[in-house]
Amino acid sequence: MTLTSEAAGLVRPMRKDAARNRALLIAAAREVFAQRGLEASLDDIAHHAGLGVGTAYRHFANKRELASALIEQAVDQIVGFAEDALALDDPWQGVVGFLDGALAVQAADRGLREVLMGLHDPEELERIHERLSVLIRELLDRGKKRGVIRADAQPSDIGFVMTMICAVADVGGDVAPEIWRRYLAMCLEGLKADAASLPMPALSEPDFRKAMATHKECMARPT
Repeated sequence: MTLTSEAAGLVRPMRKDAARNRALLIAAAREVFAQRGLEASLDDIAHHAGLGVGTAYRHFANKRELASALIEQAVDQIVGFAEDALALDDPWQGVVGFLDGALAVQAADRGLREVLMGLHDPEELERIHERLSVLIRELLDRGKKRGVIRADAQPSDIGFVMTMICAVADVGGDVAPEIWRRYLAMCLEGLKADAASLPMPALSEPDFRKAMATHKECMARPT
């Protein structure tokens, strides 16, 4: 007796045309969300992608599901930057490379920033923090052991640096698309082991997560 693919525990790969359509929808979502924010509908995104509405709904039940796919794709890419950074022998260059890569993706993509800042799902936020915090802590710990990262640097510092630099890209990007690099360089100077002491300690990881979740809740409330 021949087992079906499901019985054999096999997962049928997505057809090439289906994978292409899914990629088109995610790319279109970035552009549409950049222009109209999360108020844009899945129908709007399908039209922007040049696809039928039915095709869009075969891939995503609603626009929130599509936004989650966009976030997952972005987080995978940022995790990849962190893993590449950990593979470098020089821990300082690892921190620089991680921040430069992760921020370049967000600074160049207003739609992605819009979706990330519009994420209010506590469980999804927690999953993202869990994936990234372990890698970021390892990056910092390597640098501390080698004497190139300040001893009191914490993962929450990196989280706030990324938040600040994305804000710079939002405000100044239309006038000077690369202006965020100036402020990243300033922040990096503050992460060096010989940088000046700071007036306050960093937030703990739980407090950082609470602060980000509270901020997003405030952003989600109608004015």
